[in-house]
Amino acid sequence: MKNLWSKLFLEERPSISLAFFRVAVALTVGSHVLPTFFPLRENYLSGAFKVLNSNFFTVGVLELVQQSPDALVVSFVAVFCLSWFFFLIGYRTQLSCIVMTLSCYYFYALNAFAVGTLSWDILLVTLFLMCLTPYCGDYFSLDSVLRRDALAFERRRPFFIQRLLQMQVAFTYFYTGLYKITADGNWLSGNPIYYLLLTPSAGVTKYFLLRDFFSSHPQLCYVLGVIIVVIELLMPFLLFNPSTRVTAIYLGFIFHLTLILTLDVPAIFFFLFPAQLLLFIVPDKVIDWIKERRAIFHLAPPTKVVFDGHCQFCCASVEMIKVMDLFGRLTFVDYQTVLDFSTLHRDLTKKKGHSQLYLIDSHGDLYGGFFAFRRMTLLLPMLYPTLLLVYFPGASILGSLLYRWVAQNRYLFHSNKKCANNACLR
Repeated sequence: MKNLWSKLFLEERPSISLAFFRVAVALTVGSHVLPTFFPLRENYLSGAFKVLNSNFFTVGVLELVQQSPDALVVSFVAVFCLSWFFFLIGYRTQLSCIVMTLSCYYFYALNAFAVGTLSWDILLVTLFLMCLTPYCGDYFSLDSVLRRDALAFERRRPFFIQRLLQMQVAFTYFYTGLYKITADGNWLSGNPIYYLLLTPSAGVTKYFLLRDFFSSHPQLCYVLGVIIVVIELLMPFLLFNPSTRVTAIYLGFIFHLTLILTLDVPAIFFFLFPAQLLLFIVPDKVIDWIKERRAIFHLAPPTKVVFDGHCQFCCASVEMIKVMDLFGRLTFVDYQTVLDFSTLHRDLTKKKGHSQLYLIDSHGDLYGGFFAFRRMTLLLPMLYPTLLLVYFPGASILGSLLYRWVAQNRYLFHSNKKCANNACLR
């Protein structure tokens, strides 16, 4: 029993899946909470119409929160936005998650009408589990970049949090299926899908492609309902059984895609549950796939990054880039050690190398400064979120000015006294 417990929960495995799951959690929380701030006066400030969830909070907590002045509510809005953004980018990941989660509980207690759904209760449980560990900041985070650990992507951690998240989503399916055969409107004795199509409630169903067809075939609707119930009841067994796991993940994705296309459902069905299903993929297999990609790019023509090895700011930046280079697509060249620059590129000189960072892609094209960074956003997965920003019209003008200023003053960005006032240049 001890060995089984250790294998299921305490065995160390790569935490990279949990790191990517953090992004899905952040997007889900943001899509749930941020829209409720736009009508702030109607949702949370004094005079707002409020519904309190006494099943989730004690009466004492609800009474205390209801005494909040408007200034405190606005302060919590600012705290939430800041902690949510830090959690999204993975800065002080565990602390930002705790602050964000407490803010979520506060707004839920303030007015359950604005965010109070079954999916919100599920999301809060997920957030509580994420607060228990710093592992979700091991990679794909600003924390991992600041640690400058190039092998952060394969860091091994105890598996218990990921296992608990697996159990949460698996048994959510199971209890949802159980509810469908035990509550009013039993799916085995009734035909709720057909009922929804004929008498749609406002804000529940959408007009999808085959709606008229299903509306005229009640028996087909009944069969589909029974199939859904059976799959939901079997999901824990399908997901935890290695031989049926991939099939279960596909079924889950199809299920959630169908929900999104046919019903007006919360964002948790779009962002959180599909990402949570991917936690069933064995993390070691994810690392093996990454290493296979690294081996392929190692044999391909290299993309070279030329930097100033005498500048500690530049060296620190290179170490950070190495962390972001998940697939090992870049090689790094200190121009201070280069004797013949023509071996790198015909247009590259020592003077140019000293002025700014350069990138020479696998086709031999040369990019300098901001344009080198912009090129790297296409190569480094951690920089993908900045693509729209760096390719936005006009970004090259502002980006080039900012990069040029940083490059000219880069010796001032580290603590070497010899570099005061760019003394390293002399």
